[in-house]
Amino acid sequence: MINKKSRSEVRAKKHRRLRNRISGTASTPRLAVFRSNNHMYAQIIDDTVGKTLVSASTVQKEVKAELEKTNDVAAAAHLGTVIAKRAIEKGITTVVFDRGGFIYQGKIQALADAAREAGLNF
Repeated sequence: MINKKSRSEVRAKKHRRLRNRISGTASTPRLAVFRSNNHMYAQIIDDTVGKTLVSASTVQKEVKAELEKTNDVAAAAHLGTVIAKRAIEKGITTVVFDRGGFIYQGKIQALADAAREAGLNF
């Protein structure tokens, strides 16, 4: 019998491997992205103290109000601009991108590109 792993187990393993190489510091925190079937979440985290500095998600009222759908590429791009604006307000300009084990295409890529256009460097 073949012991087949689920997609979430495969993604979690990829994320663990990725996190061995990526860590956020006070000068360059980590931009962590999580994508569910219905929503997207983005956090900027300082791993040295284990603290979330900035967060945004499509669940929040002010973000959700401007979106038609919360699970498409347009929503991801909007979330990227929102997280970048909030980070710049806190004085964060440079981050390390953590794609969370997801493939860098579609929604993840749209969020990253929008955050770069809005002023974040990574």
